[in-house]
Amino acid sequence: MITSPFLGELIGTMVLILLGNGVVANVLLSKTKGNNGGLIAITAGWGFAVTMGIFIAQKFGSPGAHLNPAVTIAMAVKDNNFSNVLPFISAQLLGAILGATLVWLHHLPHWGATNDQGAKLAAFSTSPAIPNAPANLISEIIGTLVLLIGVIALYAEAGSGMAPLLVGVLVWAIGLSLGGTTGYAINPARDLGPRIAHTILPIAGKGGSDWGYAWVPVVGPIVAALIAGGILNGFGF
Repeated sequence: MITSPFLGELIGTMVLILLGNGVVANVLLSKTKGNNGGLIAITAGWGFAVTMGIFIAQKFGSPGAHLNPAVTIAMAVKDNNFSNVLPFISAQLLGAILGATLVWLHHLPHWGATNDQGAKLAAFSTSPAIPNAPANLISEIIGTLVLLIGVIALYAEAGSGMAPLLVGVLVWAIGLSLGGTTGYAINPARDLGPRIAHTILPIAGKGGSDWGYAWVPVVGPIVAALIAGGILNGFGF
């Protein structure tokens, strides 16, 4: 079996987005069996998606299973080693585009059956409940900081066997507690890759991709990654 860190990050992120954005599509698109399933279904689905993405990334050759540029950047700052930043982020972004494309294919008849263009975009990328760039940025920074510090703590305390399951619980908790403001991207690739896919795919009846907001779920998690990496380095984690 061919494995590599690049392949692991690509396939793991692809699965993360397929299952994560898949649950959003299942809840929001018309005439699906999960239509109107609500916030609990979406947050739980994303938590499970993260767990499965981690396990699959590890199997395909990425033992760290970052699946998130914020994790990659935070670890690079923490360890003062930036050699993985470009290849990992490239793999994560490509995997996110592929995962979003699979979500589109899987729900192919439902795009035309859905009139709400906002719901279609939400099945790809995030948007704020109340558009306010400074507040939205703060939300993304706080949510990502909880994720990054939590991931480090879980792997230190729970070990590599249980940690992926608990990271899924952590993401579920972030979604339930902090996700109502911006949709908790907390991962630049998770938002940017699917937004690119939304832009280029022939989605029936789609609207715009809201590129005016797109910088927030990219910049916020990166700022959080720099802060978290500095904290972890300073405390010797």
